[in-house]
Amino acid sequence: MVSLADYSPEVRDEVKLVREQVATLHAQLTRWNLVVWTAGNVSQRLRSADLMVIKPSGVRYEHLTPGSMVVTDLDGNVVDGAEAPSSDTLSHAYIYRHMPEVYGVVHTHSTYATAWAATGRDIPCVLTMMGDEFGGPVPVGPFELIGSEAIGKGVVDTLKDHPGCPAVLMRNHGPFTVGADAEAAVKAAAMTEEVAHTVWAAEQIGTPKPIDPADIAKLNDRYQHVYGQH
Repeated sequence: MVSLADYSPEVRDEVKLVREQVATLHAQLTRWNLVVWTAGNVSQRLRSADLMVIKPSGVRYEHLTPGSMVVTDLDGNVVDGAEAPSSDTLSHAYIYRHMPEVYGVVHTHSTYATAWAATGRDIPCVLTMMGDEFGGPVPVGPFELIGSEAIGKGVVDTLKDHPGCPAVLMRNHGPFTVGADAEAAVKAAAMTEEVAHTVWAAEQIGTPKPIDPADIAKLNDRYQHVYGQH
């Protein structure tokens, strides 16, 4: 069985850094009210080896530390860690194997995004911030049971039809988000909950107005290539 000791000092140094980053980012899930109790998880893929760091299964957020994070390979086999990894590990690993541009994955059961998932409805693109962040609607993925690669496959298959979108609402389950690193995936999770809440509120008032696809493309291009510091 391969262990972390079998990897180079460069890889072990990156594992130490990523454990610290992933542990810190889990605190952002609670800060933005995206999770309760032990639900949800953050992972980040290493750049120096085919490994990832993920939350241990069933451990409360206030007890998470860099040392409690679990290191696995991209087939979900544990390489280092005293705890069992998240029950979503195989799905995170599947996403990393099939989306090489992705280095961060987040899963939450945030209230409003999960409510949309329960209805099996996409969140329609009726807000400029949705054009910015998602480049269109937030799509719904298929219903799949927890514990295998099936959810990860559902995420990958859904995003193939929504290039550039970092979020999927897995039906009857909740949102999965991806990013260039774990922080980007956490941001996408927070943004998914924000737009889910806002569009829900808009539907209580009346019928939200869709944005023209050409304008959505312009919004997304500006946000991705002009907005912020470059």
